[in-house]
Amino acid sequence: MPLKPNIPDPKSEARRVGFALVGIGKLTAEELIPAARTSEDAYVAALVTGEEDKGEAFARAFDLTEEDVFTYDEFEKLADREDVEAVYIVLPNSLHREYVERAAKMGKHVLCEKPLGVNADDAQAMVDACQKAGVKLMTAYRCQYTPHHWAAREAVQSGKLGDVKVLDSVHVQVEDDPTVWRLKMDYAGGGPLPDIGIYSLNILRFVLGQEPEWVFAHQHQPKGDPRFKEVEESLSFMLGFPDGVMANALTSYDAFKTTTLRVMGNKGSLLMDPAFPYQGVKLTISDEEGETSPTFAPYDQFGLEFDHFAQCIRQDREPWTPGEEGVQDHVIMDAIYESARTGQVVKLPKPRKKLDAFRGAKPRLPGKK
Repeated sequence: MPLKPNIPDPKSEARRVGFALVGIGKLTAEELIPAARTSEDAYVAALVTGEEDKGEAFARAFDLTEEDVFTYDEFEKLADREDVEAVYIVLPNSLHREYVERAAKMGKHVLCEKPLGVNADDAQAMVDACQKAGVKLMTAYRCQYTPHHWAAREAVQSGKLGDVKVLDSVHVQVEDDPTVWRLKMDYAGGGPLPDIGIYSLNILRFVLGQEPEWVFAHQHQPKGDPRFKEVEESLSFMLGFPDGVMANALTSYDAFKTTTLRVMGNKGSLLMDPAFPYQGVKLTISDEEGETSPTFAPYDQFGLEFDHFAQCIRQDREPWTPGEEGVQDHVIMDAIYESARTGQVVKLPKPRKKLDAFRGAKPRLPGKK
């Protein structure tokens, strides 16, 4: 897919939303900036980084100027940039709340990487800050914006699989470097669960459209491995949904990269393998008529995220994955860790009866091939 210039056409400038990207790490460099360049509704207007030289190099490479680069100490200067209507926060988890609250005070809408915070109280404070400031807050759950994941959801909720009985999901990878912030409790708030296990948790809730009633979990934290002095290595959890539907999930920082989702009903099943990569998601649906693997026109997951949030800003709609969606995952993850500590089933707050209780306006999706 050819890239479009980052500088918007003057005729469309009023329609497109300018973003400041806060944090220039691997995700920003390799995924977000290229994605924004393909977007019809958003563009990168500024960069915020702790490394000015690095920021200026990125600016030159992506049609920005040195005046578009800000340090973290200069973050509040974005208040004077009318072309920056929103910020995308791509920082370690423990910094999310600070920068969400600072952005809200400036009147900027906020797209924040997952997990929203480090626990449910932290995440709720971010929601409250944005509501008080009258700005929108969206949790960056990219897999809730792809046509493949929506096709899986449709298969589940349309009855194509019959009555859904059990689900399972795996998201594991090897984290080799013991010095990375993801292995530090103060920065990450946990181990693989809030980083990659959250994909399984979130997509199980997404395809069902329902909220779990209880959780049961177990975690492993090996002795003598410097990577896991502070956080868990592996964690398994079970979720109990209404009508007896059960889901199992596994996540680990010391197992070969695997990402899957399976849903099994009494008339069919589906498999996503891989389920959560940036590209190459594959879905197979099996029922009494055989196997099908839907295909879609090329798309960029992060580009779809940018577009949806920009459209919500322009149309004054609640995002599909607002801050409340991020809070709900924290409520469940907090309960998962409690269950792992105590060895007991933990009941969750009584779920709302309606489907998609914490979600907003549905996104616009690319069509099938």
